[in-house]
Amino acid sequence: MIPVNDLLLFALASLIMVISPGPNMIYLISRSLSQGKKAGVISLFGVMCGFLFHILMVSFGLTAIFFAVPYAFIIVKFLGVGYLLYLAYSTVKSKDKIFDANQDLKSDKPLKLFNIGLLTNVLNPKMAVFYLSFFPQFIKSEYGSILGQSFQLGIVQVIISFSVNLLIVLSAAKMASWFSKKPIWLRIQKWFMASVLTGLAVKMALTKAK
Repeated sequence: MIPVNDLLLFALASLIMVISPGPNMIYLISRSLSQGKKAGVISLFGVMCGFLFHILMVSFGLTAIFFAVPYAFIIVKFLGVGYLLYLAYSTVKSKDKIFDANQDLKSDKPLKLFNIGLLTNVLNPKMAVFYLSFFPQFIKSEYGSILGQSFQLGIVQVIISFSVNLLIVLSAAKMASWFSKKPIWLRIQKWFMASVLTGLAVKMALTKAK
């Protein structure tokens, strides 16, 4: 089992990631504004299943790699350092895409809403790369099963993502309006998130696999 302190750090990092405006947030806000909260919630379940898909792929992939290739744990970690630093840089340089939320999406049936939400997440290769670089810094062989630790992290991430995104769906109109009137908070959030990602990259670089 992963220690509580590490889980709390992972939870904080997951929270910072989910509140960062990205494809999932923009889609959920767009769908909620154009078709209502019910459509937003259905789309959200699709997005969450997309997260589960990536978590399963990464969890079994990490387990296979770590058992098959000596020192793979270290290699994956240091590849992750570069990716986390890239994310930090991209976060600072990114535009405030939350203002691009599309309020004119056509109405779709529940199954299609679910499928679009699912594919929006599943077909995003950045999600797989992020998980592959993010999970290893919290996984250690002395904590037990690598697969079990991956699932543990995945459950925490899904719970946080679902909770935050549900609040976003339920308050989409107010949220979009608030951010449009106070864009300074998006800039503060971007720098805060970039700082967290940089800190995680440093932590990953200094941590030795045992």
